[in-house]
Amino acid sequence: MFKSIKSKVNFARMEEALLDYWDENLIFEKSVEERSDQNTYFFYDGPPFATGLPHYGHLIASTIKDVVPRYQTMLGKKIERRFGWDCHGLPVEFEVEKELGLNGSADIEAYGVDKFNEKCRSIVLRYANEWKRTIRRLGRWVDMENDYKTMEVNFMESIWWVFKTLWDKDLIYVSKKIVAFSPRLSTPLSNFEVNLGYKDTQDPSVTIKFKVKDEPNSFVLAWTTTPWTLISNLALAVHPQVTYVRVKLADEVYYLAKDLLEKTLGEEAKVGIEAEMLGSELEGMAYEPLFPYFAEKAADGAFKVVLGDYVSTETGTGVVHTAPSFGEDDFVTGKRYNLPHVFPMDDSGYFTAEATDFAGQYFKDADKAIIKALKERQLVLKHETLVHSYPFCWRSGAPLMYRTIPSWFVNVEKIKSTMLENNQQITWSPDHIKNGRMGKWLEGSRDWAISRNRYWGNPIPVWICDSCGEKHCMGSKQELEALCGEQLTDLHSHFVDSLTFGCSKCEGTMKRTPEVLDCWFESGSMPYGQQHYPFENREEFDQHFPADFISEGLDQTRGWFYTLLILGTALFEKPAFMNCIVNGLVLAEDGKKMSKSLKNFPDPWDMLNKYGADVVRLYMLNSGAVRGDDLQLSENGLQETLRNTMLPLWNGLSFFTTYANIDNWQPTQVEDVAELSNPLDRWILSRLNHLLLDVRTAMDNYDLNGAVAPFVGFVDMLTNWYIRRSRRRFWKAGDGDDKNQAYKTLFTVLMEFCKAIAPFIPFISEEIYQVLKNDSMPESVHLCLYPEVKREFIDEKLEQEMDIILKSVNMGRALRAKHQIKIRQPLQKITLLTKNTAVQGVLGGMSLLITDELNVKEVEIAQNEEDLVKLIAKPNLRLLGPKFGKKLKDIRPQIEALTAKEIVELQNGGKKNITLEGEDFEIGIEEIFIERHQKEGIVTESEGDVTVALDIQLNDELTAEGFAREFINKVQQTRKEMDLEVVDRIDVVYSASDILKNALEKHQSYIKTETLAHTLESVSSKDDGFVDWILNEENCAIKVSKI
Repeated sequence: MFKSIKSKVNFARMEEALLDYWDENLIFEKSVEERSDQNTYFFYDGPPFATGLPHYGHLIASTIKDVVPRYQTMLGKKIERRFGWDCHGLPVEFEVEKELGLNGSADIEAYGVDKFNEKCRSIVLRYANEWKRTIRRLGRWVDMENDYKTMEVNFMESIWWVFKTLWDKDLIYVSKKIVAFSPRLSTPLSNFEVNLGYKDTQDPSVTIKFKVKDEPNSFVLAWTTTPWTLISNLALAVHPQVTYVRVKLADEVYYLAKDLLEKTLGEEAKVGIEAEMLGSELEGMAYEPLFPYFAEKAADGAFKVVLGDYVSTETGTGVVHTAPSFGEDDFVTGKRYNLPHVFPMDDSGYFTAEATDFAGQYFKDADKAIIKALKERQLVLKHETLVHSYPFCWRSGAPLMYRTIPSWFVNVEKIKSTMLENNQQITWSPDHIKNGRMGKWLEGSRDWAISRNRYWGNPIPVWICDSCGEKHCMGSKQELEALCGEQLTDLHSHFVDSLTFGCSKCEGTMKRTPEVLDCWFESGSMPYGQQHYPFENREEFDQHFPADFISEGLDQTRGWFYTLLILGTALFEKPAFMNCIVNGLVLAEDGKKMSKSLKNFPDPWDMLNKYGADVVRLYMLNSGAVRGDDLQLSENGLQETLRNTMLPLWNGLSFFTTYANIDNWQPTQVEDVAELSNPLDRWILSRLNHLLLDVRTAMDNYDLNGAVAPFVGFVDMLTNWYIRRSRRRFWKAGDGDDKNQAYKTLFTVLMEFCKAIAPFIPFISEEIYQVLKNDSMPESVHLCLYPEVKREFIDEKLEQEMDIILKSVNMGRALRAKHQIKIRQPLQKITLLTKNTAVQGVLGGMSLLITDELNVKEVEIAQNEEDLVKLIAKPNLRLLGPKFGKKLKDIRPQIEALTAKEIVELQNGGKKNITLEGEDFEIGIEEIFIERHQKEGIVTESEGDVTVALDIQLNDELTAEGFAREFINKVQQTRKEMDLEVVDRIDVVYSASDILKNALEKHQSYIKTETLAHTLESVSSKDDGFVDWILNEENCAIKVSKI
């Protein structure tokens, strides 16, 4: 006997019970332990921050990270899945700053770096338990007890080794460069962090007048959207090959690009042109500084026109205001002209006392005051507002600035070509990522700024002599202990910054450089840190590097994927991973970013508790999100997944166990397809093995969507075709061969299918397996091997033939729906038209399937269109009009008089003679149009080479049978609502009109057989217990009683 299964199911409750079963029986642990150490598969798990709660983006990433290891485990691979936590960095510091009411570096240092760091440590895993609860509920199997944490001393020591190895390879350097800088956090950001925070914003757009020296009332016009940088202006850049003009307007003379004259000064300004010159001729022109704060820098070459190839004439004036401390082009130009550097601003973005009139003002807030001051001196030609994309800090939300600061860099450009080669070795899914988003990012990659002027992070392990500048890079904790003579239990800055030692080059003292490493450097080093490589596990690491598989969201092409590739290439000249699935973003239903304040998405836990994790997983896996596309999540989508896939599959299991238990059928699987005589059995087994082939092929290519879509379609084929068309084989009395073959087939399909879907929807697959398994089988479906493809079961010809039947049936269903004819209303005839003789044979050979499914009495196979529709020929006026002109009216009646047979002859390539004024003319099919008019009572639908025609005319006999089938349906609904067993017998009493009563009496035997009714009695009045129904517009009351 199989476990009794009810059709009503609460998937969420079922899943909770299965989670307990897996935990109590250590199924996850066994799935690892039972696999051989000689057949391994290695997976890296990207570390999330535990300072925030998991969201839908984490759910889809976690689902993908669960599916692939489960699949590989079922292929016999041993996979240890270790969770990790990203513990350092700005997200943690920012949370602590808010909690403590601190604002920037000065506040932190006043509070105490040691106390600040320990506070950071205390909150790092604030939501770890919520993460564990969510990951477990989703059904993801991952080791969260033996996790790695980037703040643990062993992990941090491996990071030091990574840094030291790059140092030894001359890939680390410190330089003063223009970097994206967050004043709110007082630290530089990497270029991929910058890309996380672009927003459209409004900024002032001002055209400034720079007064030319020694030319009265003459000005160079320059345009900017960053007025706050004007205080630091030291030069004006022009393009050497662009034509510029000196133009007089009223009492003033302006210099600007000729192409931008009208746009800047108006069309009338052209008449004031006094001279034209190339930009190269303006080089060296001196002008007066806008502000007096750095006027003395003129002696060092400042406040002159310089040349720059980057200057364009697309916007502005063709003259670029240049502040070498702010902006990449400005910095490069400043170096080329040996311009001095001025930086009247602190690390928090506030002007210092050097900018006397603006001291203490935040840089962006100072825009208005700067513009006002220049307007008062009549140095603003235009002041407008511009909407453009500008980078904001991804963590604080404050605007960034590009400024000079000493930073530590990885020399990415030195290894770029090898990175590009390594990228070609990786299998990306979707594959366009390789040479698209990832490849293009690599091609444009620049040196990586890895230092942060912060506190809670892995200290840069470089000690610098305070006297001669000698540098010493530490590669291990032991090395530092040996040099300092102290034992270390921690490597954070407040433990190591006090450690000094004597310089080997002079009498000076070696002190650590104050910066910490970018947390992306740590996450990119996780392959080494999680195994404490190379201090431990060297042999194991060497065997498993590069990893077989990783997965994260699309944004990580410029984050974790990128840093893994940089460091893998720099350390070993290899990619760090060989296969990567990239998921898209999960957005709200309206296409916007999910927002708690807007409440534009359903709570993930509500969805898990309402629909179950399998539904959530399958919905996401069967979307474009696993192909790198965005998913606009909607609860309707979850409902459809439940309704169209999960419930039908469950009902299929319920159907099987119900009748197998009634017949006490003993489970055996189909071993040889030749033993099956029913084509439906051979067909579903062929489809099953085709499915296994498709899923295996897709999964081996890391195409999750390509694996999921076929099995979702298979559920429909299994439940809506195979089981529907085989029901009576299970219902009928006795234990004949056909019934036994049906049981064996459905059992085989359910057993193998539950294994096939186990990596994707692990709960329902486990429940199906537990219902069907015997004691000799593994205790969990997740301890089974993935089903092999039995190619001898695949019958391509039979599948093609069944596809033809299904296509015909679907067209028949569509016709019924279009003309609002219920499937329970029998019709007399369906005609299937095709000229393909092979298709005719298929339709004729399986006509019983069509009659049963479409509820028709007979199937007719035809090959002549005129059997179904009335054909009428009309002249093709476009061709015949020019040829016959006004005489066309004499030809029209002859064409419209063509018989159906004559029209068919034209369709087959024949010709037809028509007579005009005693002369014969020949016409062909191209010279006529054919109108098709449905014959009365016939409706048609065509697809490809098959046309379906339904005779929808009803006679009394068909109408009466329709009433009987509707009545049966309502009784069966009542049985279901009464929760009766399928073998329970009933008494049925009804009250109905004479028309309905006569129909039911005529089909009384049929009704009683179908409903297991012992009696079927008509009464004139109804009492309690009757339920009112409308059967094909006739009122009826029905009462069902269990015997």
